[in-house]
Amino acid sequence: MTCKLSVNLNAIAMLRNRRDLPWPSVTELGRIALEAGAYGLTVHPRPDERHIRKADVFEVQEMMKRGFMDREFNIEGYPDERFMAIVEEVCPTQVTLVPDDPSQDTSDHGWDFAANMKMLKGVSARLKAKGMRVAMFADADASTVVLAKEAGADRVELYTGPYGACYDDPAQQAVEMEKLVSAGMMATQAGLGLNAGHDLTLDNLMQLTFGLPFLDEVSIGHCITADALKYGMAGAVEKYRAACGDPLVGAAVR
Repeated sequence: MTCKLSVNLNAIAMLRNRRDLPWPSVTELGRIALEAGAYGLTVHPRPDERHIRKADVFEVQEMMKRGFMDREFNIEGYPDERFMAIVEEVCPTQVTLVPDDPSQDTSDHGWDFAANMKMLKGVSARLKAKGMRVAMFADADASTVVLAKEAGADRVELYTGPYGACYDDPAQQAVEMEKLVSAGMMATQAGLGLNAGHDLTLDNLMQLTFGLPFLDEVSIGHCITADALKYGMAGAVEKYRAACGDPLVGAAVR
């Protein structure tokens, strides 16, 4: 099974925001990623707009409508009313709910499903009523990940930060990999689709997709942006697609 690649545009937006200038262009690099075969794009419009701005969300949506209707748009964020208003207007393919506090630098833990069950059920019902797929950010914990199904999720996105952090410790990486496999198997058995994301690289992605052959999608931003500095965005996308096991790498996709 080929795992699909969604390119997260946050790091590109953060680089642009260092200057009051329109480059690098979030939409242009998103377009290049799609032309190179990325299955979708991911954005995370935080309240402080420190990377993706609200305007970017609509501009990316319009760019995708003009030539990439077969690709997926994934919007992630904490489901406050500001966020809900954005996604209910855009109606992306997928909404990934994350338990971020606005002050966090980045997503660094999954939902406490038991403590947030009522809220998550209500949010997922609102999103599904408009035809959106619902994914929920989850820790690699086989004992709790199945609660996402009760909360209304169609998929979980396994938080791979601890796995990615072990880039210099193979023994600990194996431990974290075992947790991801166990949680992924439990989620799949519960009828949930499976996504993954955070600190995934060319070095650890192939091992992850081998260990989780039922993985539907990975969302990668920071490392693919870093690799784009070496290979160009199109070249980086092709390398990550290959790591995902995509047999069509190098073939025309449009």
